[in-house]
Amino acid sequence: MPEISPGTALRNLQQAQSGLKKARQVLRQFKGDAEATPKVLKTGWDSLAQAHRLLAAIPLDAATEPVMTKQLAVERYCTALLVRLRRLLRNEPTGADDDADEGDVEEV
Repeated sequence: MPEISPGTALRNLQQAQSGLKKARQVLRQFKGDAEATPKVLKTGWDSLAQAHRLLAAIPLDAATEPVMTKQLAVERYCTALLVRLRRLLRNEPTGADDDADEGDVEEV
């Protein structure tokens, strides 16, 4: 495995968060469209899988305080997306907060 610097780790985390944001946009775009549900679920799931691959590739040597802080933010974003995907799969109504974009997700 090639060495990953803290800077590269931060860029990878930003890439993961960007993919998650795009999946959230797709969720909002097709909200209420039952025919699009399989596509939306696949897009969201693929985004989650890619984010977790990027998170898992960060070696301990690159785990600085800023990297860990950003990783916490990305993990929370992953969890929020997963909750929404589960609601979509269950055909549960989504709350008004689903449309509120969490932006960059506050960092701890």
